Amino acid sequence: MIRPLKLLLWSASQLYGLAVAVRNRFYDLGIFRSQAFNLPVICVGNITAGGTGKTPHVIYLAEKLTPHTRVAVLSRGYLRKSRGFLHVTHDSTTSEAGDEPLLMAQCLPQAAVYVDRDRVNGIREIMRAKPRAGAVILDDGFQHRAVKAGMNILLSDWQRLMTRDHLLPLGMLREHKGAVKRADIIIVTKVPLQITPVETAGVTDELRAAGFAGTIYFTTLTYSRLKHVFNGTEREITPATSLLLITGIAAPQPLVDYLGSIAGTMTRLAFPDHYKYTLDDLERITMAFNALDGKDKLIVTTAKDAVRLKEITNIAVHVREALFYLPVSVQFIENEDDFLSKVYSYAGKYHKDC
Repeated sequence: MIRPLKLLLWSASQLYGLAVAVRNRFYDLGIFRSQAFNLPVICVGNITAGGTGKTPHVIYLAEKLTPHTRVAVLSRGYLRKSRGFLHVTHDSTTSEAGDEPLLMAQCLPQAAVYVDRDRVNGIREIMRAKPRAGAVILDDGFQHRAVKAGMNILLSDWQRLMTRDHLLPLGMLREHKGAVKRADIIIVTKVPLQITPVETAGVTDELRAAGFAGTIYFTTLTYSRLKHVFNGTEREITPATSLLLITGIAAPQPLVDYLGSIAGTMTRLAFPDHYKYTLDDLERITMAFNALDGKDKLIVTTAKDAVRLKEITNIAVHVREALFYLPVSVQFIENEDDFLSKVYSYAGKYHKDC
């Protein structure tokens, strides 16, 4: 039963790959047009479906650019209920904006966050709404070739390196790994801190073999003190803490490993990426929390899950008081100054008075 299923998935992936290759070829030949813009457009994307740490990297990039220029972030707004071009604010909802754009708007008070499925239209609207915008960060736009970005940053998860994956639906690749040739920079994400130069050299060789000729960087995720979902107060996790971990993200393993190393005990409830929590889920969460042992009991979730859970109004008081999220940020293993130099140089290509 397994081998026929794998053959079916392989056949479907070949058809999918052919369709993607034809589309890309049409763009390469100019049959399909790519629109360039007279301001810096930095695309942060991936060819793996989810789980590469894209949102923390977009936030990192916007935070580094905002002291130097006016930054706008443009996202598709995956699973949002609204349509067309929309300015996402701190007070938007996930149904209006999508969870990731809302999280970015809340983390980036000095940047403007927008959503539009049509990225060409979105950039045009940004230029009308913010004529002094100095740079646009295109969130998850690597496959959106209707926009000709001036800098393409491609992300790949250390644990699921794109050179070792297969096309959908057999694997998780949105397009063939040869697409790395379109990127200017590759960032290998979620790298273990104890990584050795021999290991990074091996990954670099793999990416070079796939046809990538640009610069390769390695980053890891670092975690801060817990923050309360509703009031923002901070606290630590100790070996006496019993945790209920709730995740609705594509690749939670680094978070699981981190919390498992510092907490006393941990129970997990895992949900799909971008999951919309229901009242039944809330009851399940409450029961799991009540079943935890010890006096120091907490519910911990991700920042992305927090923006969704925060919208549930009828959470039991004791559950609400115990609900925290773990902030995450990007840390370069090495050569961060070199990376930022490239970004600042490109973003300053079209100088605008800030």
